[in-house]
Amino acid sequence: MNWMAYNEFAWTDDILAPPETYEEEALIYVDAIKNRITAQTLTMLHLGCGAGGHDFHFKEHFSVTGADISEGMLALAKKRNPEVTYITGDMRNIDLNKKFDVVIIPDSIMYMTTIEDLKKTIINASCHLKPGGILLVVAQMEEDFRENNFAYSGEKENIHITAFENNHIVSDSTYEATIIYLVRQDGELSVHHEVHILGLFPYDQWMAIFEECQLKADELNLDHLYDQYLLEDGGYKLKVFIGTSML
Repeated sequence: MNWMAYNEFAWTDDILAPPETYEEEALIYVDAIKNRITAQTLTMLHLGCGAGGHDFHFKEHFSVTGADISEGMLALAKKRNPEVTYITGDMRNIDLNKKFDVVIIPDSIMYMTTIEDLKKTIINASCHLKPGGILLVVAQMEEDFRENNFAYSGEKENIHITAFENNHIVSDSTYEATIIYLVRQDGELSVHHEVHILGLFPYDQWMAIFEECQLKADELNLDHLYDQYLLEDGGYKLKVFIGTSML
């Protein structure tokens, strides 16, 4: 899992996806949580926190702890959000020996490529919840998945980056996200690429796992978050699960 994009290329996040680009999305999650928990001070565990783009906004509303397996992304997250506690750890088995009001996995859950790993992650997240706490997970449903192409670009000082992403189904439960980077520094072009394998599971399997973990699940559809990056006539539908612990 030593992905170039999240380690030696983590610095590109400041150009392609600076924290302000996460504001609209983050506030959707904040509203969904605060509509269900009314306490004034809330603790949040963000699993798969990446470079801290979401946390830049979450920290205004919660006391945040972030965890990720990619050191490059964590280094950037710590720089962006010195107020947040960041820990190296795998969402499938990290054990902080602490309970939180909220556990959130905005999209990195898609790196779970087997139903066994998906269950491990949801079970582990649930174990970190206080009674009545909220688990918020964002994922693609197998039924809604489309093979898409995306383009992202950004410029800062003497660096311009364009990234292309192609999503392609490779099995009943996985798809490839192939990313190509065109990086121009002082006019010099370099080209880089890598392939990420991500999981894809049907709605009924998600609901069965939430039920097994004794989470009462509500849901929201988030269908237009990536419209500005989609090429051709693509569509990228996301499901937001908001599970309330019944333990």
